[in-house]
Amino acid sequence: MVAADDCDRGGASPMGHTRTLAVLGCVAAGASLMAAARAENAPIPIIEVAAGAGATPVERGVEPDVCLDGMVLIEGDSCPRVEQRCLRWMDPPGKFHEYRCAEYSHPARCLAPRVHRRFCIDRRERSDAVTNLPYNVQSWNDAKRACEAAGARVCTDSEWTFACEGDELRPYPYGWSRAADKCNADRFDLIDHHDRRRLRDERQPAGAHPECASPFGVLDMAGNVAEWVSVDGYPEGAFVVQKGNWWQPGKHACRDRQAGHDRFYKGTETGFRCCAQAR
Repeated sequence: MVAADDCDRGGASPMGHTRTLAVLGCVAAGASLMAAARAENAPIPIIEVAAGAGATPVERGVEPDVCLDGMVLIEGDSCPRVEQRCLRWMDPPGKFHEYRCAEYSHPARCLAPRVHRRFCIDRRERSDAVTNLPYNVQSWNDAKRACEAAGARVCTDSEWTFACEGDELRPYPYGWSRAADKCNADRFDLIDHHDRRRLRDERQPAGAHPECASPFGVLDMAGNVAEWVSVDGYPEGAFVVQKGNWWQPGKHACRDRQAGHDRFYKGTETGFRCCAQAR
């Protein structure tokens, strides 16, 4: 089976429990949270994100003063359309069979002319200064305000993807075989036991999984919070999606994305990181 920019696969998790799937569908739709999302529109505090201990070294030299503090320089040739062939799926035949690939064919094939890119991205998710937990319950609008206040901006889908997969076009930031234990990923106990309409808060401190690193040394791109990005080719904020997360096992590959929410939605799972032009 081939996944070539198959970013918008169905969003449910591979679990057999009908009631849980129904609850998750409600959460994913955001119906019960939308009113709160529009009302709670206050900006979040801004901190400077430092690389800190445990960060994976970047595989390429980084020029001094090219990026804002806490950011990594991303430079190379990205591929707009890629063929990534799964050799072995993890889940049994059925609705969720092609959600989690255990191993991809190496190398991937680029199906369109490469595009040179040079930009900066946060090494870690934007996080609370005290707990180091990534911010959550953040809308795309919140991300835009916070990034711009720090002299940055919300990443585009293509920027985030290239920072995750690198020139090799890795399906997972850490390589070609799925290893969810490297990241805060593949969570199945998802529903808040006190409020069955909501997801459990399964965040872990940003950078706590140093093996969950992309070729550029960017951390937690296949787990932790679902990060807002803007889809290329649309006016800013018109089409927004989420990348990475702990709660949907089908969405932990670099090219996967979670659609279905607008820029006002905010949930237990939603956070962000920022991008900026290289100086």
